[in-house]
Amino acid sequence: MHDDRTLSRRTLLSATAVAAAAVSATALPAHARPYPRPAAPRAGRLRRIVSRMTLEEKVGQLFVMRVYGHSATAPDRADIDANLAEIGVRTAAELISTYHVGGIIYFGWAHNTRDPRQIAALSNGIQDAGLAQRSAVPLLIATDQEHGAVARVGKPATLLPGAMALGASRSPADAREAARIAGAELAAMGINQNYAPDADVNVNPANPVIGVRSFGADPAAVAALVAEQIEGYRSAGIATTAKHFPGHGDTSVDSHYALPTIHHTHAQWTALDAPPFRAAIAAGTASIMTAHIVVPALDPSEDPATLSRPIVTGILREQLGYDGLVITDALDMKGVREKYGDDRVPVLALKAGVDQLLNPPNLRLARDAVLAAVRGGELSVRRIEESVLRVLALKERLGLFRDPYVPVADVDRTVGSRAHLTAADRIADATTTLLVNEGGLLPLSPDRQRSLLVVGADVASPSGTTGPPVAVLAAALTEAGFTTTALVTGTAPAQARIDEAVAASRGKGAVVVATYNVSASSTQRALVGALAATGVPVVTVALRNPYDIAQLSGVTASLATYSWTDVEVRAAARVIAGQVRPRGRLPVPVQRADDPARVLHPIGHGLTY
Repeated sequence: MHDDRTLSRRTLLSATAVAAAAVSATALPAHARPYPRPAAPRAGRLRRIVSRMTLEEKVGQLFVMRVYGHSATAPDRADIDANLAEIGVRTAAELISTYHVGGIIYFGWAHNTRDPRQIAALSNGIQDAGLAQRSAVPLLIATDQEHGAVARVGKPATLLPGAMALGASRSPADAREAARIAGAELAAMGINQNYAPDADVNVNPANPVIGVRSFGADPAAVAALVAEQIEGYRSAGIATTAKHFPGHGDTSVDSHYALPTIHHTHAQWTALDAPPFRAAIAAGTASIMTAHIVVPALDPSEDPATLSRPIVTGILREQLGYDGLVITDALDMKGVREKYGDDRVPVLALKAGVDQLLNPPNLRLARDAVLAAVRGGELSVRRIEESVLRVLALKERLGLFRDPYVPVADVDRTVGSRAHLTAADRIADATTTLLVNEGGLLPLSPDRQRSLLVVGADVASPSGTTGPPVAVLAAALTEAGFTTTALVTGTAPAQARIDEAVAASRGKGAVVVATYNVSASSTQRALVGALAATGVPVVTVALRNPYDIAQLSGVTASLATYSWTDVEVRAAARVIAGQVRPRGRLPVPVQRADDPARVLHPIGHGLTY
């Protein structure tokens, strides 16, 4: 892995700094407008609601929590047991009545997202529980539906190209339309807040946590697409969350497992990391999520940004002028837990200027710590009420006090509709990027290369309901008129499996290899090399990061899809078969493997035929 001060310094910081410094609200589409503030009578109404709350109810509004189960009141036995073990309650309804939480976050692994009708019913049950409280406050219901590499809701919902794929298409209209479709489907299921779009500028190819979740490495392009997505989600009535402030794009450490440090100077941060967040604020993002990262140039104390008053209040609130909702990244991540205990983290986040505390590992401990800090004078009631008002104001803007429910019977009309699926394919067709095409191999023809071998990595779908990609790719090429044989070789093929692939390639017109995050030590390199040595043309399809091509030799043609979900894999198959022309262009540079200071393929590279 590269040190997070190396690649970006040599090849990216100086190249983008001048252009990025000019990015401001003037770069936004003309139609982007901030979310409207509540009118004075409404603001007065919200203050009256707060005045009637107990301290426990006020503090509860500041927490967004996970909960297991497909139902708010009748989850499966295993989910009841998990809730009792981790939270001390049996159901979502009990969680809300006990802790008065202001929001719930949905996860697939928590069994919240089985199918659209079930999700809508769960959302209605959660709102029932919220309105049954003495304070009768509806809930924010959120999830991470970024699309691409991160999606909590799978089929039959529409799965769209993710951020870096949209960056490759360079289409503001497609970015906005993808968000509108995603937002309409979330809204139909009762999910009113999406923790998207990702506003990080990914300038480090070794970044293990952001990567294709970013729109790219050009801050001006990222800023423009962030603004478009905010507009698209808002048009569907969904609250957006620009993340991860102050910018997680230049790390080689995953903040889920450790605390990363970003070594940008203040000037570099201003030029590279700040523009998408400025654009998000100008576009009216409903909320901004903090990152569990250390940026010494912004806060010499080296506290995580989530817990840093100089960053959250000094920069985000005062310097950038953001007065909307600020939410932490998940508080069960190691990045925010390394320096302080779980009882101090929520208190320090609130002191830093954060409004909402996402998914603490121990809710009772976190809640009680905040209550103790208020009763002991470390946090004032006024400070708590300031954040509660921001939470309620967002709920008011979303119309939740008026009607928080969704009609379950109508879900199927919107979620996974034919129009949405058709649009997803159309958008994906503009994202596939052709990086190499020696001798004009592509497009393949059923007349010239009738028989194909499709091999490579089969990776789990982000939502658990798509793929596997080798099978999807083979099926799409079969539908295009080829005779295909599929062989899964995995992300770390052993020599026996490589030999099997070489044997299977005999007599084939071409071999299509699906690669996944190829590193210098990956045996995927040996697989591709062995196949290329047979003389059969090799076409590689990078299923995630577009940097794979730098590690591969002997490749005749190579494409980048930026994700392994069905919609992007099928789009790559259409390019291979010549059903659509490749139009995507790299939104990040690809460095040479043997000399990372030199660029193999620059931003904007993309072949066609």
